[in-house]
Amino acid sequence: MRRLLFLFLVFLPVSALAEPVGNPKIGQQLVEKSCIRCHAAMYGGNGSGIYTRPDRMVHNLKQLEARVALCNANTNTGWLPDEERDVVAFLNQQYYHFKQ
Repeated sequence: MRRLLFLFLVFLPVSALAEPVGNPKIGQQLVEKSCIRCHAAMYGGNGSGIYTRPDRMVHNLKQLEARVALCNANTNTGWLPDEERDVVAFLNQQYYHFKQ
């Protein structure tokens, strides 16, 4: 039994151990519904300046995840963890391009 478990763990793909990646299409819908209005008020136009500004606060994927969770909590959007992952996936694909 131990040998079988050992073999399973050795040959388990690394991707299976990684955090599930979100769905950028769903994330885009969530951002458009809950984020754009506030970001546009802060940065004008369509609000994307918050992601592209030279002095942005997010420099890696972990910081992006933390920022999305903070915004979710501070604005009471009520997103579930899966929805936060979807938003992170969209923002990373659209603006940040951090390696997974």
